[in-house]
Amino acid sequence: MFDSLSSVTDLLPSADDLLHWLLEWLAVPQQGLVALALAAFVAASLVPLASEAVLLAVIAARPHEFWLAIAVATVANTLGSLTTYWLGRVGKRVPHPPQFDRHVAWFEALGAKLLFFAWVPWIGDLLVIVAGWLKVDAWAAAGWIAVGKALRYVGIALGADWLI
Repeated sequence: MFDSLSSVTDLLPSADDLLHWLLEWLAVPQQGLVALALAAFVAASLVPLASEAVLLAVIAARPHEFWLAIAVATVANTLGSLTTYWLGRVGKRVPHPPQFDRHVAWFEALGAKLLFFAWVPWIGDLLVIVAGWLKVDAWAAAGWIAVGKALRYVGIALGADWLI
């Protein structure tokens, strides 16, 4: 059927072709809110990604969807943080370094309101993991995370609009 393996691989798209297709499909004018939701969700995990840039691109391409874009980014980013929270919750069974106890004591002293700062790069991920590890009420965690992230997205969007 095929003369060689190279003839089979010639039929398959290259990684560059697949990436190009994905980026074209996620382009803001076509899939703006979908791209924003994916970027915001992934950015809230332990994978560094700038969902703020996607938010600003969506708002620039579709200014009439300003508040909808803020809502999509907030919900998706909060859901991404809640996956990190869940990892912390199930991670209690995993041995942890002794330095972690210091973070736990600090979190216990200040409470779930610290999750307002879940949007802060690197520190926010640690706060969310500790909240899950301590089994902080998931609804309280989601509420504080969402409020902080919503205010951050509003601030970024309004700030960019003011600067431009």
